[in-house]
Amino acid sequence: MLKAIIYAGAALLALASGSALGASPEMVKKGRYLVRAAGCVGCHTDVKGKGPEFGGNRPMKTPFGTYYSPNITPDRETGIGNWSDADFVRSMREGVNPNGEHYYPVFPFPTYTKMRDEDMLAIKAYLFSLKPIVRSVQEHQVGPPFGWRFLLGAWKVLNFEPGVMKDDPGKSAQMNRGAYLVEAVAHCGECHTPRSETGAIVKSMHMAGTNEGPNDELIPNITPDDETGVGKWTLDELVDVMKHGRKPDWDDVQGGMEEAVEYGLKYMTDEDLMAMAVYLKSIPAIRNKIVSKKKK
Repeated sequence: MLKAIIYAGAALLALASGSALGASPEMVKKGRYLVRAAGCVGCHTDVKGKGPEFGGNRPMKTPFGTYYSPNITPDRETGIGNWSDADFVRSMREGVNPNGEHYYPVFPFPTYTKMRDEDMLAIKAYLFSLKPIVRSVQEHQVGPPFGWRFLLGAWKVLNFEPGVMKDDPGKSAQMNRGAYLVEAVAHCGECHTPRSETGAIVKSMHMAGTNEGPNDELIPNITPDDETGVGKWTLDELVDVMKHGRKPDWDDVQGGMEEAVEYGLKYMTDEDLMAMAVYLKSIPAIRNKIVSKKKK
């Protein structure tokens, strides 16, 4: 009798919190793969500070200030353990937390919005299968006006269009898969595209790189331009850099890309990496040589 009461209570708690107790093993497995592909581990783990995986508090230095990633473990006090499925989808689709507050676009919701509901919920199922971690995070160190959250609604009106990415019926399954992974899940454009003075992605320079990337990094041009991008790279060489962090000249990637490989891309299937490579070779080539401002 006591066991039955305990099990019933656990089931009710799972329903109330939106936990992954009812998720199928296949859904959790899919979510684990997508979490890697989406770069969640690197952004939500303070590796340098030896913080727990997904426990947040990882600093992200930008031209607008320093932001700290949240705890995304299912802890009910300091994490996302109280979030429902609807809360989670809304955060990804609309960039709004369960309290109705807008997220800063350092969280790549302008790209994640393109993901399908079932993929978002698979990610949630995996996160909710993890051990809850009690870990509060620091306040963002961002001055005005970029630290004024109430301005984000207006920013969204000007710079954000929510909606799911749809397959192009005129493209192959491989091309559509690559486009979805690059443009929605792996959110490559969030780092590889320059931003305006208000932090909006400059769409005309999509994937053309920037010398003002996160944490003051130089982010390379990954459009198929022969001179300043990856136009001369073969598909296998593109896959190799994503899988092993090794460029065609045998130099290793560093910084954010090294992290993206180590915690995410290297876990993806060769088929998915090839689809991403095929898609990247198909986008418009943009000539944009990335040079450190310190050397100008």
